Amino acid sequence: MSLYKRLHEVQQNGSGDAGETKTASPAGGGSSGGAGGLLAATRQARSGPAGRRDPVLDELRQRIHHSLIDELGPILYDSRLSEEDLRKKVHEQLIAALAQERAPLSAADKAQLIQDVSDDILGYGPIDPLLRDDDVSEIMCNGPDAVYVERDGRLVKDPVTFVDEAHLRRIIDKIVGQVGRRIDESSPMCDARLPDGSRVNAVISPLTIGGPFLTIRKFKADPLQVDDLIRFGTFDANSARFLQACVVGRLNIVVAGGTGTGKTTTLNVLSSFIPDGERVVTVEDAKELQLRQDHVLCMETRPPNIEGRGQVTIRDLVKNSLRMRPDRIVIGECRAGEALDMLQAMNTGHDGSLTTVHANSPRDTLSRLETLTLMAGFDLPVRAIREQMASAIDVIIQIARLRDGSRRITHVTEVQGMEGDVITLQDIFLYDFAAGVDDDGRYRGVLRPTGIRPKFAEKLKSQGIKLGPETFAPQNVGRSEQ
Repeated sequence: MSLYKRLHEVQQNGSGDAGETKTASPAGGGSSGGAGGLLAATRQARSGPAGRRDPVLDELRQRIHHSLIDELGPILYDSRLSEEDLRKKVHEQLIAALAQERAPLSAADKAQLIQDVSDDILGYGPIDPLLRDDDVSEIMCNGPDAVYVERDGRLVKDPVTFVDEAHLRRIIDKIVGQVGRRIDESSPMCDARLPDGSRVNAVISPLTIGGPFLTIRKFKADPLQVDDLIRFGTFDANSARFLQACVVGRLNIVVAGGTGTGKTTTLNVLSSFIPDGERVVTVEDAKELQLRQDHVLCMETRPPNIEGRGQVTIRDLVKNSLRMRPDRIVIGECRAGEALDMLQAMNTGHDGSLTTVHANSPRDTLSRLETLTLMAGFDLPVRAIREQMASAIDVIIQIARLRDGSRRITHVTEVQGMEGDVITLQDIFLYDFAAGVDDDGRYRGVLRPTGIRPKFAEKLKSQGIKLGPETFAPQNVGRSEQ
């Protein structure tokens, strides 16, 4: 039996000692619990009873980790080595280092130590189990000794730690290098993504105090669908049918909300309503959207090289996308002057385009877009910008993360046009906050129609999309002041 296969067997089943307990494999095989049981066991083994780490194992792990780094050195970054060859070399050194240790280890402790050090050297270190844990939606490393995760919409501190700052920095370099980006003292901030599409942001010294910072927004391998959001209470079936009609009817939609409210997830769901026969171009800082249509062209920005040249911004990509004969343009997020190019695209035959914006309300969304348009560098009259927005945008979808951790659509608002110098808005659906909360502190409200039929309903009707009166039937919900 090869060393690699032997080590793999040790990792899965223990080292073969009598009386050992067989654990489940990551694929879900083995004894009870499957992948979830393995992850729970891993967290328990790392933290010990009541969340306490075993200091002996922790010290041994750090000592072996440093020993392997000293022994292997540049081999870890040798691109000529295949992943299989690198794993064999790491495992050989790991077995040799363990053989020199005199600390008495049980089969379970030895298997856990092998798994931990293998993750540290070959994977993403101690956050590997968190990346595999479906209950974790976000991972925040505030230095090597402080790792926080988001579970069920709430932040909790996880017992895992990195060996030292150099260890965390090495993981950051590995993540960034996989997508052809760099992070160093001249460029100490970087946006990147993992192979599964999870979004990554890293900040290092000299900007950080207390160690490098790493934030990972996880995405599920199987993207959430409209049925999932209905089940989570983000919206209901009636409003989902209405939003589907808006997308199929080629209305221009802006999804607005704060950080972590689910704008990208909602944009993914809305994009799933785009008919297959249309050509869609997506523009993002780092690829996050997961469109399932066949005819999709995805582009992402490029940072400047080490000489400060070669940068390609979202605005550059939006301009170029107009020459690619798109039926629809989907921009991951408007953050600067690309807002002007997006508005012009919406006004020049690219109906049905979608984007997201950071804003706290539909009215604030328009104010922010106005500010972003001015960032394009043109001295445009404010009225001209507002006329562009009133003509281009049809619907604003406002999302909020509530105190119970849930993400809910709070407004579906129609942009009706201009009255004097003011853009007029009309709420079509509103979240019913008056329903209160249950005994567990979770909000009971749902997204309800206000009873007002939007002006664009006639436009949809002319395209064969009929919205019955029951879609807008009022259900005793108060209207917000715009």
